[in-house]
Amino acid sequence: VGDGFDFREAAQDKGSDLGKIMRIPADGGPARMHSLGHRNLQGLALAADGTVYAHEHGPRGGDEINRIAAGHNYGWPLTSHGLDYSGAQVTPLTEAPGVTPPLHVWTPSIAPAALAILNQSIFHAWDGDLIIAALAARELRRVRLKDGALVEQESLLAERKQRWREVRQGPDGALWLLSDGADAELLR
Repeated sequence: VGDGFDFREAAQDKGSDLGKIMRIPADGGPARMHSLGHRNLQGLALAADGTVYAHEHGPRGGDEINRIAAGHNYGWPLTSHGLDYSGAQVTPLTEAPGVTPPLHVWTPSIAPAALAILNQSIFHAWDGDLIIAALAARELRRVRLKDGALVEQESLLAERKQRWREVRQGPDGALWLLSDGADAELLR
């Protein structure tokens, strides 16, 4: 649940759903807060080992990849690597006690839109990698993690000059991609 921009402080308020990842129990019980301090989540994916990864838009810069853990605070708006749209600092802090730091920050912003984690894909060497659709960067971003740390990034399809909106792995292991705009493409 995003912070609604005008209500950014609500991301730190445990009594508000804004700026949170909510967990809905399998038995249909009420949703409860799983983590807090999120600005604008765009992608959420479950790795084969059960690890949950998310990425989110920062303000002007400061887009993040996070490894999500129950009860953790991811900092927004107490900490940020981006600027407010006016150019002013949101906060002078990029880290703080009790705040889980991001795995990676993009400044300038790539504007992440969707997230997939490859598993038994047709691109075997990429299994376990994050594939991120990026709007502002007009590319797919392949992110390799090792032992929980980002070790490599690769820009893909930038030559197509598309704002990539969605990325999914199909049941056959192929990647499916969707761009947006007047010249939108659907690729397998």
